[in-house]
Amino acid sequence: MGEIGTFIRGKRFVRSDIQMQGVPCIHYGDMYTHYGLFATATLGFLNEDLAKKMRFANKNDIVIVAAGENKDDLGNALAWMGEEPAAVHDACFIFRSNLNPHYLSHICRSSYYHKQIKMFANEAKICSVSGTDLAKIKIPVPPIAIQEKIAKILDRFEALVNDLSQGLPAEIAAVKEQYEYYRNKLLTFKKIA
Repeated sequence: MGEIGTFIRGKRFVRSDIQMQGVPCIHYGDMYTHYGLFATATLGFLNEDLAKKMRFANKNDIVIVAAGENKDDLGNALAWMGEEPAAVHDACFIFRSNLNPHYLSHICRSSYYHKQIKMFANEAKICSVSGTDLAKIKIPVPPIAIQEKIAKILDRFEALVNDLSQGLPAEIAAVKEQYEYYRNKLLTFKKIA
């Protein structure tokens, strides 16, 4: 990855620095709980004074988690698609390249990618991976038109699997509702006089 882009480490801020408005920021902890493959808005914000000291993801950059409780947490990524730059926590790297950001975000969720991350992970109280080691990760780089095609297909699958208003969760909810309806019909008996 180091041959096709640049890794920029985020800068330190803590949870208590995060507020409800101000300059957009991405905290590494929220990468596990809030964000998916891409984001256009942040969960939290920093005040302007602190933000002046930060490093920012720009639109189409990838934010990659470089610290976590175990090796499986490392390497998760999101494509930052917001119009406004977002300050990035120091437990993350900003990856800047000319690759399709959605394609790259999907790559960063693949087992092929994560197998390599685990090889480079440093295990201690907190597991981590360095920018130098992230730069050694090998990923497929097809022509941009192919990247876009792959990203569109995978984005549709992601929506199908995770979108509550459509896709599998909605289908599961509908089948459950049918089951409950028929179960109640079948198990409702008339009183015998």
